[in-house]
Amino acid sequence: MTTPNKTPPGADPKQLERTATVREIGSQAVWSLSSCKPGFGVDQLRDDNLETYWQSDGSQPHLVNIQFRRKTTVKTLCIYADYKSDESYTPSKISVRVGNHFHNLQEIRQLELVEPSGWIHVPLTDNHKKPTRTFMIQIAVLANHQNGRDTHMRQIKIYTPVEESSIGKFPRCTTIDFMMYRSIR
Repeated sequence: MTTPNKTPPGADPKQLERTATVREIGSQAVWSLSSCKPGFGVDQLRDDNLETYWQSDGSQPHLVNIQFRRKTTVKTLCIYADYKSDESYTPSKISVRVGNHFHNLQEIRQLELVEPSGWIHVPLTDNHKKPTRTFMIQIAVLANHQNGRDTHMRQIKIYTPVEESSIGKFPRCTTIDFMMYRSIR
């Protein structure tokens, strides 16, 4: 059992992006859920609004499946949870699994959450701090606070490391003005 990285309450994962060392890749994946109430599905989980949420509708474990089209390097998973708003719907035990497909998933983290409030940063690295390469991530809610049945998750973000330039090593441009021109599309 591991404890997620403690960040200051409400620490926004966008701060990670501002360092120019990682980027969010959730839009490159196909997302599916084990169940959801109508109007409380993947769209709400990924809409960048902390007031909306996914609500499961069925028996545990509640699953979020994130599948990439190709093997992808992932470094950090960020989950937003709010015990004050969600009470018994708030996850208390989460398993994070990775693999090539549903039939070979391996648990790499199991988290115990005690009345979480804000962003929970979960490293997806091995013992040598090397990021994980995977086709699929599964987040399983194994238990909720107060023995709640259904769960709420407000947001999930997935980050990959930004690779060094193949041209050579250049200093990282981390100001907002520079970052808006950091890639050519």
